[in-house]
Amino acid sequence: MLKLPMAGLASCGQHGRMHDVDALQSQDLRGLTPQALEALAQHLLVRVQQQSREIVWRDAKIEKITFELARLKRWKFGARTEAMDAQQRQLFLDTLVEDEADLQAQLAELQARQSPPPVTPEKAPQPPRRQALPEHLRRVEHHHEPADTHCPAVDCGEPMTRVGEDVSERLDIVPAEFFVHRHIRGKWVCRCCQRLGVDRLVQEPAEPQLIERGIPASGLVAYTLISRFADHVPYYRQEAINARSGVHTPRSTLAAWAGQAGAALHPLYEALKCFVLGSAVVQADETTVAMLDPGAGKTRKAYVWAYARGEFDPQPGVVYDFCLGRGSKYPLAFLGGLPSPPDSQTDRPAENRDPPWSGTLVCDRYGGYDSVLDPKVFPQRVSAACAAHARRKFDELAKSGKSTLATQAIVRFAAIYHAEKSFAGMDDPTRTQARQRIAAPLWQELHTWLKLERGRVADGGATANAIDYSLNHWEALTRHLLDGAVPVDNNYLERQIKPWAMGRKAWLFCGSELAGQRAAVVMSLVQSAKLNGLEPWAYLRDVLDRLPTHLNSRIDDLLPHRWQPRQIPD
Repeated sequence: MLKLPMAGLASCGQHGRMHDVDALQSQDLRGLTPQALEALAQHLLVRVQQQSREIVWRDAKIEKITFELARLKRWKFGARTEAMDAQQRQLFLDTLVEDEADLQAQLAELQARQSPPPVTPEKAPQPPRRQALPEHLRRVEHHHEPADTHCPAVDCGEPMTRVGEDVSERLDIVPAEFFVHRHIRGKWVCRCCQRLGVDRLVQEPAEPQLIERGIPASGLVAYTLISRFADHVPYYRQEAINARSGVHTPRSTLAAWAGQAGAALHPLYEALKCFVLGSAVVQADETTVAMLDPGAGKTRKAYVWAYARGEFDPQPGVVYDFCLGRGSKYPLAFLGGLPSPPDSQTDRPAENRDPPWSGTLVCDRYGGYDSVLDPKVFPQRVSAACAAHARRKFDELAKSGKSTLATQAIVRFAAIYHAEKSFAGMDDPTRTQARQRIAAPLWQELHTWLKLERGRVADGGATANAIDYSLNHWEALTRHLLDGAVPVDNNYLERQIKPWAMGRKAWLFCGSELAGQRAAVVMSLVQSAKLNGLEPWAYLRDVLDRLPTHLNSRIDDLLPHRWQPRQIPD
């Protein structure tokens, strides 16, 4: 509390004591001289100015902290911010975790050096519950027992009884271990026939191998493919990793193994394609991949088209098609009904016509799908649009902060998605009934509201375009209301394209069209194995081991949804 600064003010009041400014009453001011009143006014003015400066500083500080929090949230949750891309953001988060662990260790060390040690609180906080280590991991047991199990008491010394044990587990790892399969085939001859001048030799024939006259077993080839196409480790890095174990595998050798394996897997890829197109609901999307163009001395843009069985299909599967362009001829050729496009580089003739696929195609509104879904040519095909794309139009407007209509649209889409989430565990007929009862009224309200708002919005603006996108494709957007097997959006397939987006950063480009097609073959099988809950290396290793002797008529038995690991006899 501030005191009155002038000595003349000390006499104010009946008892001549000093008064706090905040404690002054009206009767205290009656006896003050004009000079004392002026001094008091000046003092109060200075104090008000000081408090005003403190308020301004505090508001500025709050604003700065608020801005920093907002920026941190954008760094942490914004996938496409200018501040960080996804890889940079992950590195940033990893660094935060490392720094926190470092500081905690330093703090613990400093606290341990204190004398006396810090007082332990009465009730220590519970440590976080650690997730149990997987049961399938190999356990190496280390038993720790006292060297002497007699009672340590001087006047006793009797043998003690074991009443229990404490078990703790620590996770460890052995780096990739290379080992050698030695196949020893004995040679057997008949001495009796030899004495008669006839040589009879019996020996177990060598089993056909994926790579004849080569050193890699199927496990190493599968490991190379998984590292390249699932973990996105380039061949030159695999070469360095293998060299740490004393194994020399030049990148050219690794690439040759992958090339031979890709050729061997192609019949299985064709079977997977037929399996995916056997679904009445197929989801489609595409993404870009850079491909080396040696003639131009740079890269050109190629495309990977992805096709998957419907999100609610009990037997999932996805297949990728590497193409040189984004034209409609590529999905037309893949889905059948028209000749495949000729190879622009080799000018190979078009393949034979395939029976056209029929069903519901879930895709975005890219014009390349118009020919695929032309009702005059393919009356057996139905189009279903992606609600996430329609919502995204309004989300972009909402982020600009200039459209309250966009915020209202997002709220309406949120209600639809909340209802859709509750239908996840239902079968297709039950989901259809639930959508008609719960979701259909929400879509009808959204439709009425969009038409009303469209009449209030000028043509040509971003808001008008967002509304027109939904209204112009309304029948396709609401196709899922009539068929429970049709998903509300295409997000499921977009998640299956993510491996290609991750790979682009590691590969930088595909070396050729054939390399892109080989990548599509391997990644189709690997991603489908993941969708079916399989461990990719175990699946691919077994498939590569069986292929040399497997009957083509039974190739479907090796598809991920039908694959069964072989029982190895003891």
